Amino acid sequence: MNAADRFRAAVESRDLGALEDLFTEDVRLYSPVKFTPFEGRPMVLGLFGVLLRTFEDFRYVGRYEGSAETSADGAVAPSEILLFRATVNGKAIHGIDLVHYAEDGRIKEFTVMVRPQSAVHALGEAVLAGLVADGLAPAPVPATSTP
Repeated sequence: MNAADRFRAAVESRDLGALEDLFTEDVRLYSPVKFTPFEGRPMVLGLFGVLLRTFEDFRYVGRYEGSAETSADGAVAPSEILLFRATVNGKAIHGIDLVHYAEDGRIKEFTVMVRPQSAVHALGEAVLAGLVADGLAPAPVPATSTP
């Protein structure tokens, strides 16, 4: 079983431990709700822990293989697009994971894209709450209103 198959199996079975060896130390994950990427294996694994708890009925429904430029350095790398369906807080999500592989077969870059916008919003709120709960992000500062 190659890294791509092991990755899909780990995500579908919600096995966070199995994901650790599949990421490079400097892996980057680009999220639909944050402009800058999550960087480094510890942070990306922490995010995956939150995602695996957040997604309901997560399943991959398709796969395309090829190559594409990475966002980090523009290098062309073996890549895969994994189509998925899931639910977050009652909102149906359609999405893709764009996965770029390093020369050793581990994942070096990961981009998540989801639709519709209402699902992006629900996902963003749920993931932020999970990151805060796990100590991976500071709690948002509430906006103050002036009379």
